[in-house]
Amino acid sequence: MSKFKEIIQSETPTLVDFFATWCGPCQQMSHELDKLKTKMGSTIRIVKIDVDKNKEVATKFKVRSVPTLVLFKKGEILWRQAGGMDSRGLEQKIKKAI
Repeated sequence: MSKFKEIIQSETPTLVDFFATWCGPCQQMSHELDKLKTKMGSTIRIVKIDVDKNKEVATKFKVRSVPTLVLFKKGEILWRQAGGMDSRGLEQKIKKAI
């Protein structure tokens, strides 16, 4: 949990993907996040959190369904969404939030 807190305190916007290995939409979201990382490069950090292995973090951020995406900057939540979306839509949401 302390490592996670350190990561989301970053000046670099950090998109956290709360996922589960058994979740089909989460697997599709993984491909979209790869595309997003290619497009946005070092302007954003993407972190994947397996909710089954990190229940404390998932509970703290009230993750009730997967995938759930949360964008942090300096420890603040800038944007949040449950459910997947394509990389183009994600890029637009992130640019608008930061």
